Amino acid sequence: MLSRQQREENDAGEDAASLTEYVAQFIAGTRYEDIPADVLELGKKSMLDGMGAALSGSISAPARIVLDYVREHGGSACTAIGTDVRLAPRFAALVNGTAMHADDYDDTLQAETGRYQGVHVTAPVLAAVLAVGEQRNASGRDVLAAYHVGVEVAARIFDSTNVNHSLKGFHATATCGMLGAAAGVARLMDLDAGQVAMALGLAGSQAGGLLENIGSMAKPFHAGRAAECAVTSNELAARGLTASAKILEAPLGFYMAQGGAHEEARIRGKLGNPWSFAERGVSLKPFPSCALGHPALTHVRKLVHEQGLAADAVERIRVCTSRNIRETLRHHAPTDELAAKFSMEFGIAAILHEGRCGLGEFTRELVHRPDIRRTMALVDYTAVTDDEAKADGHLLNTTLLEIDLKRGNTVKVRVDWGKGSKADPMSMDEVAQKFRECADYAGWPGDKAARAIELVRALDTVANVRDITACLAR
Repeated sequence: MLSRQQREENDAGEDAASLTEYVAQFIAGTRYEDIPADVLELGKKSMLDGMGAALSGSISAPARIVLDYVREHGGSACTAIGTDVRLAPRFAALVNGTAMHADDYDDTLQAETGRYQGVHVTAPVLAAVLAVGEQRNASGRDVLAAYHVGVEVAARIFDSTNVNHSLKGFHATATCGMLGAAAGVARLMDLDAGQVAMALGLAGSQAGGLLENIGSMAKPFHAGRAAECAVTSNELAARGLTASAKILEAPLGFYMAQGGAHEEARIRGKLGNPWSFAERGVSLKPFPSCALGHPALTHVRKLVHEQGLAADAVERIRVCTSRNIRETLRHHAPTDELAAKFSMEFGIAAILHEGRCGLGEFTRELVHRPDIRRTMALVDYTAVTDDEAKADGHLLNTTLLEIDLKRGNTVKVRVDWGKGSKADPMSMDEVAQKFRECADYAGWPGDKAARAIELVRALDTVANVRDITACLAR
């Protein structure tokens, strides 16, 4: 334990460092042993979850388009998950990051109450560190530590952005996720703090991605591109390519360009203190759709399975959330499966008719099925004002749900959290089952899926991460 004098000296040194220097020092100085055991275990769940999402996403249209584009560039070091193709690290990161986010089935660190949106932390970070780890024959322990460093940096940079970052259209998975992925790769490459600052500077100059693309193939591409740029930025920084050493806080840097301000107290001194995984939690998804709709979907599924609610018993459905959630779940009458992932109406209708809303339900056929369209039309989706939400003590994802039944009674409930959140977590066994479902959806061999689960459960004992990627390669 540090003495009071040592803590004061450390605090003084931290205060003397620029914000970017502080972040770079955390990245360069954090070791596996610095990460609490409970946080490491939470990370294993998210990593297994992300690998499963990559398997199911590998057969998606956006992942296949990106793979077809990059495979002509060659390379033989790294696995394109779900395929027999091997690529250079940057292109494996691009393909795998796109695949992990393709079905919107990957995890989310949601914003704190009173703020906006969230960031998909695992897809960009895991895709990047897995590719570089495979290239470097890294141990599972080293990859696990790098993943945690990357997720923590992505989470705290997101927390400290001004709300205008999201409100004006930036997709945090593409921006904050890119910087987090760069942090994870830098940790894995064992760069010193000066080199890390250069890598962050290069990544910060490439950070972009717009929320206008929600419901299109470009959204998962954001995660892949973030992972690719993270790899490239570190490889170039290691070779001596320079950038600003104060990319985060500079007047013309990341925070100002992409939000007009930042809240330094939300990151300074907060990295790993406590770890975001333990403090707020990273939410895993029971449905392959936007997490902001999951409280409502979780409760409707409960009504269907525990109380026998059927679509033909419903007269009218009223849903009320924050304006931010409603603006994100903007596709009230979706015309394809990608838009349906951002449709509260579709998710509710699918569960009422099919009893589930999984990978198999997000199809163009189901979106256009007449009975689904009729039930979607029964949903009256409105929003509370910010003042109303504050007065009623709403949390970020609070959802008010009322279902009028044809027999005359009304089901009325407030739901604050969905399944997979810190308040209602998924166990490792539930994540393993989700992984198997993703693998089955992709036509993946059961023995390979079982072996991948076994290895990720014991990731910190795996001598070479290639043992895992071999289970994810066709």
